[in-house]
Amino acid sequence: MGKVLRTTRLAAILAVGLAAAACSPIYRNHGYVPTDRDLADLSVGIDTRDTVAAAVGRPSAAGLLKESGWYYVQSRWRHYGAFEPREIDRQVVAISFNDGGVITNIERFGLEEGRVVPLSRRVTDSNIAGISFLRQLFGSVGNFTADQLLGDD
Repeated sequence: MGKVLRTTRLAAILAVGLAAAACSPIYRNHGYVPTDRDLADLSVGIDTRDTVAAAVGRPSAAGLLKESGWYYVQSRWRHYGAFEPREIDRQVVAISFNDGGVITNIERFGLEEGRVVPLSRRVTDSNIAGISFLRQLFGSVGNFTADQLLGDD
């Protein structure tokens, strides 16, 4: 009987250990965003698309408005047990260029309570042209209501 009892205890301990391991969260990163150290080497008003490509690489997304900017996007997802994966962080680095290909803005955006917020900026002028593209990148969060879109108060 003692051997059966030890085997049963071992099986129970193993089952509990496997169940606990199955419920551990798994984190996955998607995309690439240059670090602040990498971006510190870039100078607004001096560096060009070519020097940006050499320093931090080419992005996976570019601006829709006359190649106005490059967008680097990174997301962090948490998978927990049988639950649906959940995005817990997203960052976008937007580097804007003028018509001559020289950097005009370097901005880092993130999410806070479902809203796009600037985390850091080196700006020479307002980057209004790239905002709608950033809203598309962060659009899966779903912050808008019909009255906001229609402008009803």
